[in-house]
Amino acid sequence: MPHKFQMPKPYVDRLVQRQGREHTVEHFEDTKKTALVVIDMQNYFMHDTQQSCVPMACEVVDNVNKLAAATRAAGGKVIWVQNFAPYPSKDNWDKLKERYTPEGSKLRWESMQKEAFGFELWPTLDVKPEDLRVTKRRFSAFIQGSSDIEIQLKDCNIDTIMVSGVATNVCCESTARDAMMLNYRTLMVSDACAATTDEEHAASLSNFYLFFGDVQTTDELVARLDVAKRRNVKAAE
Repeated sequence: MPHKFQMPKPYVDRLVQRQGREHTVEHFEDTKKTALVVIDMQNYFMHDTQQSCVPMACEVVDNVNKLAAATRAAGGKVIWVQNFAPYPSKDNWDKLKERYTPEGSKLRWESMQKEAFGFELWPTLDVKPEDLRVTKRRFSAFIQGSSDIEIQLKDCNIDTIMVSGVATNVCCESTARDAMMLNYRTLMVSDACAATTDEEHAASLSNFYLFFGDVQTTDELVARLDVAKRRNVKAAE
């Protein structure tokens, strides 16, 4: 089962006081401008042989697949983001090495090379040929030099993104915050993200909800996408 999470009522009350409603995204205006961004659902972060395994990540696979199917059905895009680890050097994020033992840093680099087992997407993810693929080099997919995600989003005229994946409080939150700063309407999917502990997951989502973007469940978003899809079909008749 995914993390058990409910947004604390005081947080909801504060947001309602500020913006006048519980959710920033109460409905999708144009689902073709919406993308599901799936962060780092790779063996390195999910397989129990890997040093950065987050066991809870396996529990959100069904929700990720469910939301991906609903996004495609509504005419939106699904983007699978994979973390690649360039060799740390003086000119390339060598400060990250300070946060690992030498052995751990070497293992991280080896495990996330593009030909490595750790780099591969988790095998039960429902990846389709029409989906987009992004390789990132930092926690955030949007920070300068990390990936080409902005180019791909702009090419598809995307203005709203739903963020899922692993870890909630690291790469998911980093990507979601930067997306909001770059003027994307951004949501985090509470039961399609995973962290090492319930406490880390809850703290990340709660703070994001207060200051950066919306937080909703898979079922809430699937329902909103379905309503928008039916509305668009009716308008086209």
